[in-house]
Amino acid sequence: MTRTIAYLRVSTTQQADHGVSLEAQEAKARLYAELYDLQLVDVVVDAGVSAKTLQRPGLQRALAMLDAGEADALLVVKLDRLTRSVRDLGSLLDDYFARKGGPALLCVGEQVDTRTAAGRLVLNVLMSVAQWEREAIGERTSTALQHKKAQGEYTGGRAPYGWAVAECGQQLVPVDSEQHTAQLALHLHSQGHSLRAVGRQLLDAGYAPRSGRGWHASSVRVVLQARLA
Repeated sequence: MTRTIAYLRVSTTQQADHGVSLEAQEAKARLYAELYDLQLVDVVVDAGVSAKTLQRPGLQRALAMLDAGEADALLVVKLDRLTRSVRDLGSLLDDYFARKGGPALLCVGEQVDTRTAAGRLVLNVLMSVAQWEREAIGERTSTALQHKKAQGEYTGGRAPYGWAVAECGQQLVPVDSEQHTAQLALHLHSQGHSLRAVGRQLLDAGYAPRSGRGWHASSVRVVLQARLA
């Protein structure tokens, strides 16, 4: 029998406190183990932990057990319980589950079993689809942003100095006081004053930056760049 660690994870504290999802995951893992003659040597839980990183206490303990030879396989109910990142899944495969003679990865939902050629094929297909989906989303997002910019629409982020986001959230409108400050900064700099000198003169004239503190060379540069853009 394959010595197996069941790994369970929920993302939110509420799920962890109520335990419904964890109980459901464990029940499915135990049924799967019984059906496929797996010996569950441990059930490791990450409760209320995001999948953004592999540095999770429970997961790291499970991987350490695999490294120490205390188990032969890691079992998850769904791949997203292990990770949502194609890159992280690739790292796990390279470091553990694709290694010749290394531990296996088993997944109930996606029917992954890297002990078999068919199971490895399923996992590779799932990874390829996930990679394609991520790239396709990136392309669609980039195309949409370029269209918005071409239409003169605001695409998010902090408005540059001298501008503010309109109430509709789609356009930038000038801020008269900041526009005047930027124009003065540009004039002073064109007269040969250094960025620091421009900042001192702006402050002396009563023109404060957005932060409300003193002008620095870097903040003056941002104002000039916004004015020249």
